[in-house]
Amino acid sequence: MVADVRFTLGADAARGLAADARSLDALKGAAGRDPKAALKETARQFEALFMRELLKSMREATMKSGLMDNEGTDLGMDLLDEQWAVKMTGLPGGLSEMIERQLQQQIDPAARPRGADGAAAPATTTPTTPPSAGAVPRPTVSQVAFVEQHRSAAQQVQRETGIPAAFMIGQAAHETGWGRSEIRTADGGNSHNLFGIKAGPGWTGKVAEVTTTEYVDGQPRKLVQRFRAYDSYAEAFRDYARLITGSPRYQAVVRNLHSPQAFAQQLQQAGYATDPQYAAKLSRVINTTLQLQRALA
Repeated sequence: MVADVRFTLGADAARGLAADARSLDALKGAAGRDPKAALKETARQFEALFMRELLKSMREATMKSGLMDNEGTDLGMDLLDEQWAVKMTGLPGGLSEMIERQLQQQIDPAARPRGADGAAAPATTTPTTPPSAGAVPRPTVSQVAFVEQHRSAAQQVQRETGIPAAFMIGQAAHETGWGRSEIRTADGGNSHNLFGIKAGPGWTGKVAEVTTTEYVDGQPRKLVQRFRAYDSYAEAFRDYARLITGSPRYQAVVRNLHSPQAFAQQLQQAGYATDPQYAAKLSRVINTTLQLQRALA
């Protein structure tokens, strides 16, 4: 950690980590002037530290080549991890909000949730109700990498067609499990088919045959299907956009580019996928992608 990384409370301050005694003292002083703002910043600092350690542990778990590994690259990776950690903290509905609520309950008993008898619950009480079905989970490092990998191609297609890049990346993420389950050709090569587009009778390009899950009469079945194969991910994004914008079947989809939920619902109604829960699952992934895009902007 370099010594000139500083934290200063304020709207225009750099959002870094409190890395030294001076910046920690500044945080303590701010608590006396504006306890509420200091509490929020303390929670964000906790989240940033947690995210940095998470990134660090994931890097350490990755096998190194040994070719470019030295003290300089290690320092660069540490600084990059810190920048990512700061970027990914303080988002709505994130870990920092939960930490802030817990800290507030520790400081002010009146802020604790009340039981049926009107008494304040213990500060360690956790909610018993499950998160709502539409709740967006915190992004992972692999999800960040997926968005970064495909952002350029998606943004180019967005400029050409108007389909939001986040919608396309989100659908690609849903179809491939954030890149973990991409369609492979017979020789094990990458088909670059991010959208699960099948090779119908009119397709004259390369093909990949794989076993996939299809829903027949609402029941999942394993079937061998033929899928389109491309030479690049950019080609896959362009072909997907041609399918959505050029087919009368998806006209309602193109009219609903203002809302992830409406977009996903119209895709399901048009028969893009056979999964009866496709729209709900896809809209959650698109919302995660939008959250990541805001963090990476």
